[in-house]
Amino acid sequence: MSDPTSFLLPADRIPKAWYNLNADIGEPIPPPLHPATRQPAGPDDFAAIFPENLIMQEVTTERWVEIPEPIREVYALWRPTPLLRAVRLERALQTPARIYYKYEGVSPGGSHKPNTAVAQAYYNKVAGTKRLATETGAGQWGSSLALACSLFEMECTVYMVRVSFEQKPYRKLMMHTWGAEVFASPSDHTEFGRKMREIDPDCPGSLGIAISEAIEDTVTSKDTKYSLGSVLNHVLLHQSVIGLEALEQMEMAGAEPDVIIGCVGGGSNFAGLAFPFVERKIAGKASYRVLAVEPTACASITKGDLRYDFGDTAGMTPLMMMKTLGHDFMPPPIHAGGLRYHGMAPMVSHAHKLGLIEATALAQSHVFESAVKFARCEGIVPAPESAHAVAAAMDEAIAAREAGQKKNILFGLSGHGMMDLASYERFLNGELQDV
Repeated sequence: MSDPTSFLLPADRIPKAWYNLNADIGEPIPPPLHPATRQPAGPDDFAAIFPENLIMQEVTTERWVEIPEPIREVYALWRPTPLLRAVRLERALQTPARIYYKYEGVSPGGSHKPNTAVAQAYYNKVAGTKRLATETGAGQWGSSLALACSLFEMECTVYMVRVSFEQKPYRKLMMHTWGAEVFASPSDHTEFGRKMREIDPDCPGSLGIAISEAIEDTVTSKDTKYSLGSVLNHVLLHQSVIGLEALEQMEMAGAEPDVIIGCVGGGSNFAGLAFPFVERKIAGKASYRVLAVEPTACASITKGDLRYDFGDTAGMTPLMMMKTLGHDFMPPPIHAGGLRYHGMAPMVSHAHKLGLIEATALAQSHVFESAVKFARCEGIVPAPESAHAVAAAMDEAIAAREAGQKKNILFGLSGHGMMDLASYERFLNGELQDV
């Protein structure tokens, strides 16, 4: 019988605590700045948009944060997630490399996003919040928060980037099914949205604009808090369940990864997989290459500057030290909507500055070509965002073939693309262009 190709943890192996890289990073991350005073922002400066319990997670330097049992009970609907070896893809590429992927598409939302959506909804519920407002790019985050709010009996309002609202109608229907209210952003529902539409009636929208709308909704409403699907420390913290499981599963496979790969938009999926491995790298227990993959059309790590910038277009958020293309940058309307963000998580940006991770940017056509190859070998249609990690992993495997190197490649398949088939149709019809 051939070697095993799937590595499944028993249900009782769901992590009991999240891992916080902030405990081990060494050089402290520069603090966020208040948008008005430009002085370091403290916990009180976040109180208008986040509950206290999540603010404390945002600033903690504790290495481990216990996962409450009600969250673990919901996680049990889909966690632990599988780790698989892509043997058919290896054969097709004729590579001596072994390719492993951690698959988050088995969640009810079809991506990694429920890992933090469930946690944020729970902590808000405990704090007495009645409604959550948020933004979403491709819709994975909006649908995940809609799901989480449904499970904890809360209201949910989502500002969905207009180009994705039009490209991905079934994501909107998922949100409606789980009880959320959804607006195409920029919308007529907020003052900032109306202002952006006056400037450009055909504005495709951006995550920065949608964040501004969600925050305006939050601060002008009662019993409402804001929920963010990426970028911030507490979001990256919740996603660490991915990497913690993957560490154990790679041990089951008997394979130490040589390179760990994840796609990056705001940084949460990448950090969730990579940071538990980065901890081992910092401790001198391993010497992995850790590779973040972004689109050439919105390449914040590889083309952006490391500086203080707003997380939203209107300049309502605290300023964060991050790799950024500028908060007024309008990304082209590529199909990887979840990667159309002008900035990168401060923690990911800091890890890149310290040389703990590296980054590359890939063109849309190469990404979809790789995704189709993967689907025809492994059967899973990747989300356009996740397909960036697929493409980079295949590039690594091809390089290993050309160099005659055996290596173990681990990448994060952060979600399936069954709600993104219109983008595949455009690619297969030769209608997708690189930007």
